[in-house]
Amino acid sequence: MPLSQAVPLGLQHVLAMFVGNLTPLLIVTGACGLAGAEFADVQLSLLQNAMWIAGVVTLVQLFGIGPVGGRVPIIMGTSSGFIGVFNSVAASMGGGLVAYGAIMGASLIGGLFEAVIGFFMRPLLRFFPPVVTGTVVLSIGLSLISVGVNAFGGGNTAVDFGSAENLCLALVVLVVILAVKHATKGFLSASSILVGIIVGYVLAAIMGLVLPTTGIGPDGAEYTKAWVLNWDKVAAASWFAIPNLMPVAPVFDMRAIAPVLVMFIVTAVETIGDISGVTQGGMDRPPSNKELSGGVVCDGLGSTFAAAFGVLPNTSFSQNVGLVTMTKMVNRKALACGAIFLILCGLCPKLGALISIMPQSVLGGAAVIMFASIVVSGIQLITREPLTPRNLSIVSVALGLGYGIGANPAILAGAPEMVSLIFGGSGIVAAAAVGVILNIVLPKDEKTFQKDASI
Repeated sequence: MPLSQAVPLGLQHVLAMFVGNLTPLLIVTGACGLAGAEFADVQLSLLQNAMWIAGVVTLVQLFGIGPVGGRVPIIMGTSSGFIGVFNSVAASMGGGLVAYGAIMGASLIGGLFEAVIGFFMRPLLRFFPPVVTGTVVLSIGLSLISVGVNAFGGGNTAVDFGSAENLCLALVVLVVILAVKHATKGFLSASSILVGIIVGYVLAAIMGLVLPTTGIGPDGAEYTKAWVLNWDKVAAASWFAIPNLMPVAPVFDMRAIAPVLVMFIVTAVETIGDISGVTQGGMDRPPSNKELSGGVVCDGLGSTFAAAFGVLPNTSFSQNVGLVTMTKMVNRKALACGAIFLILCGLCPKLGALISIMPQSVLGGAAVIMFASIVVSGIQLITREPLTPRNLSIVSVALGLGYGIGANPAILAGAPEMVSLIFGGSGIVAAAAVGVILNIVLPKDEKTFQKDASI
């Protein structure tokens, strides 16, 4: 693939995950009390590191270094799955640099722990047949759809959430993507997400020139509308900055290490689901043992590498799984161009600022269709095998009970804190756990199963 095609195809992957790559850091540093003016330099350094580290770990995942890396078309980035556990650690340790250092220390150890899991992945894969991995992928898609819809409305923290301007902006992006995707062929069709986002970006800039950019909120205070581009943020960003090693000193505390180790098992399961989604949705085949093992090892060692620079654990980005599934673009050179752009954003904060001001509704117009395509990939994985009564039971109970618990975490209000942290934060974890357990306990002989069911 020539660079003239690889660069824009890679750029659309960056646009799809850029905000999600930085948001977990903003949330966790805020929970640790590092969002004030006195910690502005620390937070800025962490955000800068998050960008270039995502690019480096993505390159390793794409092309591999020995047994590290699945060599599959996946974009890596800062995981949001740890937010609940990290917020709990921050609260229990009183916040501050010590609490954030404990999070980094736990991440350093946890990443190595996940890498060990990856090296011993082969004997564990029998617990993840297509019916289980398909259910995990399906749960990933279902959990992301609400995120996409929130972005479609302008972001659920926006005062003007669901306004006519936000919905119009997102709808235009969605229509442009569909038109380019199905009315063109080849390179242009594969670039439909990028084209839609660029059109939405330009439209937002035009709206800022011809429409009121401020409004009065329910509390009577003036606010800036969610679709307005903050050019001051771009002007204030520097052109070049050198990343800092260990901006926050790691602290090793079992109050952080114990729950974080459990979450690294969970993120390994999610990575298995993402790799399965990419190979099924983009290449119409299940992943190989080597791809799964290398992918999980990269996930773990990438998280340890990230923690050395003060960044939260890195993992495969489900948003980009949806993009691969939708476009069928699995060329690793194209994704590598996106990874290089992430590295440049880390070295050139002005580039990062230019992308970070993109209105949420622009991303939402693309996210809705991308995330729904992950659901379709999960269905394809599940139906690779006959939908026997046993498989139907696994999918039904895993989604109904497992995903249902994760989607309604209030049901775990009376459960131990560790249980609610692990299973209440995401339907993916609970669905995966239920699916694995049922795959173990339900008899594989269908005749035996049907006989038992009739009794």
